[in-house]
Amino acid sequence: MKRSLKNTTTDDSLIIYAELNTAEIRAAQRRLKRGELARIVPGVLSASPENEWPAIVALHRTRLLAALFPGAVIGFRSAFKGGIPVDGVIHLSYSYNRAVKLPGLNVILVRGHGQVAGDLPMSGRDIYFPSPARMLLENLAASRGSIKKAMGRTAVEERLVNMYESRGIEALNRIRDEALGLAPLLGFDKEYKVLNELIGTILGTKSARLGTVAGKALAAGTPVDAGRLALFEALAAVLRVMDFPENASPTGSEAARINFAFLESYFSNFIEGTEFDVSEARQIVLEGKIIDQRPKDSHDILGVFRQAINPGWANQSMAIGEAVLHQLRQRHADLMKERPEASPGDFKDRENFAGNTTFVSPRNVRGTLIEGSKLLPSVPPGMARALLAMFIVSEVHPFIDGNGRLARLAMNAELSVVNAGRIIVPTLFREEYLDCLRVLTRQSRPEPFIEAMQHIRQWTAAFDYTDLDRVISRMKACNAFEKSRKQYRLLNVSDLDTSPGQNVQS
Repeated sequence: MKRSLKNTTTDDSLIIYAELNTAEIRAAQRRLKRGELARIVPGVLSASPENEWPAIVALHRTRLLAALFPGAVIGFRSAFKGGIPVDGVIHLSYSYNRAVKLPGLNVILVRGHGQVAGDLPMSGRDIYFPSPARMLLENLAASRGSIKKAMGRTAVEERLVNMYESRGIEALNRIRDEALGLAPLLGFDKEYKVLNELIGTILGTKSARLGTVAGKALAAGTPVDAGRLALFEALAAVLRVMDFPENASPTGSEAARINFAFLESYFSNFIEGTEFDVSEARQIVLEGKIIDQRPKDSHDILGVFRQAINPGWANQSMAIGEAVLHQLRQRHADLMKERPEASPGDFKDRENFAGNTTFVSPRNVRGTLIEGSKLLPSVPPGMARALLAMFIVSEVHPFIDGNGRLARLAMNAELSVVNAGRIIVPTLFREEYLDCLRVLTRQSRPEPFIEAMQHIRQWTAAFDYTDLDRVISRMKACNAFEKSRKQYRLLNVSDLDTSPGQNVQS
């Protein structure tokens, strides 16, 4: 569908001829002659100041690359890093070799094969993210010049070891089988021999030389993060003796349940940086209107809503032992299915961080989840188990993306199975929520976390969710949608009748 050219700041920030019809292109060209627009590159215009172009290109990178280089595949080290630029450079497999400079982004086109089996479209556009097998083959290719396109053997070996330790033997066998079929098509026969040797050595069927510490240190069993398990036990020990008040679900009607699930999804995504105006999010979730310029973000909100409203997901208690691995991968695959670059349903194969916190290493994800989940039956069902489940998922951070949303869904599922009220973490509570998690992670102090979550649970339960307009209005009056804790404090519903104004500041 062609996008209409509207005279708005948002639309004018990036105008791409490939998205317009003939009349719209001519209108844009007339505006270009009048000086209302400027040319970023041929076929791409903007009304924004030139100093804003790098940010605009970064925001609309997938859309722009798909328009300029239709059919391209994210390639080599860029794919290895999850589809993002590395040192301001992104590599694309395309029909010819060329370097193209965009504001804030250098695009290196590498002549190669277009989309093949396993490559998936990004954001529904004509640009693709490669299969793991293709990505690994490309990164074993010879790389010359000052800007290396391939990560090289050592990096591929490390990734394979992480895949083995986080996903098991079947993952490496699947990649080897897929690579065997792709290698002749892509011209990577030599690269396949190296990949086959590395995989065979990791699985114990070959004896190639491994160069990484992790590769040399492969041992029997499933390794765990002992420090994290001690942290889970410290939280469980406090939760076992806590007396949490009962808190029945405030969603007695189907309308209330739908409205609650919408707000749960809206705020859970906002915490992770997926920011929409609540009216926009409402159109996405309740009216099925995907925002054209933000299809991935739109589907992120829909993903959380789907798992919050569907009884099969919403009432699914966290599994114990090895079963938790399959369960979380299923949840994640459903949650992130529109983001192929996030490897939906696959445990992470590289480290992830939040500020100064490094989460569980990929090689320890499986064992830490298995052993951590075994603590769940030792705490009472309901709020205690909900907090432990949430912290286990959050602290392991088992996937590349989507961990925070998944952790809160796991928490709320534990509440739903006992018909207790689920928890919404509003925008204004975000920093407090993250702060108390950091205290637990770094200082092994569970009390601030438990106290904060008890408070926000009571806050959530105080609203009437029957009428969506009314509950949104009441939450706005409580400053739930505000960001600054310096300017605002989160009010309770009971405060509204006594406060002289709605935007009560600290």
